[in-house]
Amino acid sequence: MTSLAFHVFGAPDIHGTGLWMFLSIGAVALFVVFIPTVTWLENRRKEHEAFYKAETFRRLTESSGEGAKAAIDLLREETRLAAIKKREGMKIGGLTNIAVGVALMIFLRALITDAPVYLCGLIPGLIGVALLTYALVLAPKVE
Repeated sequence: MTSLAFHVFGAPDIHGTGLWMFLSIGAVALFVVFIPTVTWLENRRKEHEAFYKAETFRRLTESSGEGAKAAIDLLREETRLAAIKKREGMKIGGLTNIAVGVALMIFLRALITDAPVYLCGLIPGLIGVALLTYALVLAPKVE
């Protein structure tokens, strides 16, 4: 007696089972083992970095009046560099969104010519314009 699955789907493909099992085990290994391990290692690295940074600041402030001044200057410089990095990231994000919007408009216009579907490309394009406007005009200046 044969099963209903055999009649509905046909004969099972025995030759593709090995590949299917290999890909399934690989996907499970990726999501269950690899990604959590990388995340844990990254968090541990950040934790160690923060600990050593705090320890350095503590030793600088305890050393003398000059050490405290150097620690404050170092902290200000790190804050300034972080603000510059954030602003540059917004500029790159804005340019990327504008490029995606233009490419989407061209693609949709070539794909569907009888309807104004290509105007959907304005959404990421205008988001990019907003990011660039904020980064270049409205954001507080970095000293």
